[in-house]
Amino acid sequence: MQDTVKEKAKGKASNLIAGATGDWEVIVGMEVHAQVASKAKLFSGASTAFGGEPNDHVSLVDAAMPGMLPVINEECIAQAVRTGLGLKAKINLDSVFDRKNYFYPDLPQGYQISQYKSPIVGEGEVEIDVDGESKTVGIERLHLEQDAGKSIHDQHPDYSYVDLNRSGVALMEIVSRPDLRSSKEAQAYVTKLRTILRYLGTCDGDMEKGNLRADVNVSVRRPGEPLGTRCEIKNVNSIRFIGQSVEAEARRQIGILEDGGKIDQETRLFDAAKGETRSMRSKEEAHDYRYFPDPDLLPLELQQSWVDGLAKDLPELPDEKRARFMKVYGLSAYDASVLVAERESADFFEAVAKGTDGKLAANWVINELFGRLNKEGKEIATSPIAAAQLGGLVRLVQDGTISGKIAKDLFEILWTEGGDPAEIVEKRGMRQVTDTGAIEAAVDAIIAANPDKVEQVKAKPSMLGWFVGQVMKQSGGKANPQAVNDILKAKLGI
Repeated sequence: MQDTVKEKAKGKASNLIAGATGDWEVIVGMEVHAQVASKAKLFSGASTAFGGEPNDHVSLVDAAMPGMLPVINEECIAQAVRTGLGLKAKINLDSVFDRKNYFYPDLPQGYQISQYKSPIVGEGEVEIDVDGESKTVGIERLHLEQDAGKSIHDQHPDYSYVDLNRSGVALMEIVSRPDLRSSKEAQAYVTKLRTILRYLGTCDGDMEKGNLRADVNVSVRRPGEPLGTRCEIKNVNSIRFIGQSVEAEARRQIGILEDGGKIDQETRLFDAAKGETRSMRSKEEAHDYRYFPDPDLLPLELQQSWVDGLAKDLPELPDEKRARFMKVYGLSAYDASVLVAERESADFFEAVAKGTDGKLAANWVINELFGRLNKEGKEIATSPIAAAQLGGLVRLVQDGTISGKIAKDLFEILWTEGGDPAEIVEKRGMRQVTDTGAIEAAVDAIIAANPDKVEQVKAKPSMLGWFVGQVMKQSGGKANPQAVNDILKAKLGI
């Protein structure tokens, strides 16, 4: 069945999947769990630091000792509101914490404190770009809840252990509407959401540590028909796996439906090694959890003035920064998107572009710096070349002090040795030759030594590049390329 299920050619129909009996549409909704950036847990003062010995970061509240009462961490509330504002969402001034009842060894209370009917954040939206087209994805809600602990099964053949270090850590569950129509859109959505959270400083987005993970809801239908039965793929922890899990689950469901079967609503896991999803348990409904307001926590009431104060302090977010980069620096939509993908990259670019040509600065940051960082597996924070150094290099190119070829040699020196770009150029004699007399002498020598090439270039002007290369080689790459072109054209009558 898998061999007959494939994506249609790119274009408006690219989101349809061709099955053995016709086209299918994939419907995806996301529930993203983002760990709140806070030093303390949602209802206790215990540390949220990653790692540590098992059960080191556990308070009496986290361990559900009798008589221990939860106390709300104000910073976690503020971080949720900031996130809601960044998602252009409605902030609910009145919200309620509920008990979500289920029994599992890593949930010591026998319930999870969450929010059900009255979440702290209501409807919002996220803009994504896929294959050059923009799309708005609706946000249904954002609610706060406490994380569970962790069950450990591989340390002893006869026992399982429980680590409560994560128990009580604040999570924001961000629920999208079923607006996504492909694995690409699902990946773009989580990527964009992660970028927004990192800009806001409300979640570090570290998926390897489990600080951002997604429950992916997938269903399929014939185009124009009602929504099909959805299956939830639990705890997918990488952008790549999100795309793979959507593809695998869509293929599975199409295969079942085309064979005359029906889809059971259930929770599934994605097996990355096998590239398939497998059943975990039947999907619970809200009534299975017996939600009711937590009697230990009063309703949460926020003041509009407090929310307005948080809104005033929000940083410039990716969409606004991208639009500004295009307007102020004249960048293409693609280049601006690359630069704003991470806040650190955007800040680095602006430091390089200060006092230089924006497009030239963007080219050096994206093509040379990012390319080298990717090649060597480094992050922008550990770049051997600082923004001030790269800015200095760009200024030397811009004012004609060095040529593009010499600039690449200078880049290599800065990467391996460091130093001040202007001083390196002077000490090593890398300054570009702009003396037209010296360039003319080199051109005359090349023309005199290659009479056959002279006749060829007059018949075929595109061969001028050969002469340019010879002059640049003779000058050690220091000759001004534009001057070389102009003088050659004059001498050769082109």
